[in-house]
Amino acid sequence: MMAERGIPLIAAPMAGGISTPELAAAVSAAGGLGFLAAGNLSVEALAAEITACRALTSEPFGVNLFVPGAPRDLDFDGYRARVEAAAARHGAGAGSPSWDDDKYPAKAELVIAERIPVVSFTFGAPEKSIVDRLHEVGSEVVVTVTTPQEARTAAALGADLVCVQGMDAGGHRAVFNDDATLPGGGPLFGLLAAIRLIRAEVDLPVIAAGGLVHGADVAAVLSAGAVAAQLGTAFLVSDEAGTQPTQRAEIAAGQRETALTRAFSGRPARGMVNRFLTDNADAPAAYPQLNNLTKPMRAAAGKAGDPELLSMWAGQTYTQTRPLPAAELVSRLVEEARQALEQAAARL
Repeated sequence: MMAERGIPLIAAPMAGGISTPELAAAVSAAGGLGFLAAGNLSVEALAAEITACRALTSEPFGVNLFVPGAPRDLDFDGYRARVEAAAARHGAGAGSPSWDDDKYPAKAELVIAERIPVVSFTFGAPEKSIVDRLHEVGSEVVVTVTTPQEARTAAALGADLVCVQGMDAGGHRAVFNDDATLPGGGPLFGLLAAIRLIRAEVDLPVIAAGGLVHGADVAAVLSAGAVAAQLGTAFLVSDEAGTQPTQRAEIAAGQRETALTRAFSGRPARGMVNRFLTDNADAPAAYPQLNNLTKPMRAAAGKAGDPELLSMWAGQTYTQTRPLPAAELVSRLVEEARQALEQAAARL
């Protein structure tokens, strides 16, 4: 199915309400591939988004699932106290640092039943039985990877493609096993290096993701051997995205650096630097326990318009984003990519 798309461009699945059905549908209708993000949604909410997306476009779209990891037995009392102190600024408290599986089995059953054209997995590889069942209903399976070892695992399970995520990507890193001793949870490869290393290890088509905001970036990863470019940060300020107004304003201001942090969720993610991120650089590696712990604080900060307590995920190139309707952005990216390839060919 990926090979049949007219434009090798994917709108990355962004959880937290950013990847709306409107955004996914607009990108698919423009010739790319839009994605819905199932992470942190109820099964009922995901089903509603699938229905809404199908009502908006007859073109194919994808759904991304979070693969649950094992719970980590830690003492969260100290971190809970920090969160409670920060949340008190807006009359909120801390959530429960509980582990859950994000309703992963039920969501897997849903995408199988709905025959979603492309299903991608993040935070780990799906069970082979799920891969086989998705293939039986005609779905393509994508596994998001950050290292050659993860790519080999995905290939062994029968994945159709791997989405290679570079260290410059915004949002959560897709590492299978979050190494608490490393800031990024694992080795940090730039996107082009990751593509080269992974293509040398596995014979699977590669989708490239991480820091891509311009058509020349798309051209670069296609030239490096990717079959498609996946952009997330580039769509954060699209009209159809569900990005919070506070984060949109901070993106427009363009004054914040980005950094990898576990402060908000317990899993390494790249976001815009703010007070909570800075004050909690030593956050434990415990997802989704910290995500559940900080949820009330983040919700209260969002309502109050306080950027210092929000998890404002963004890639390293967020200052280069353009606030456009998604279809117009897709059109510009394609034209820029063509121009970049023509200029590169002329130089050679």
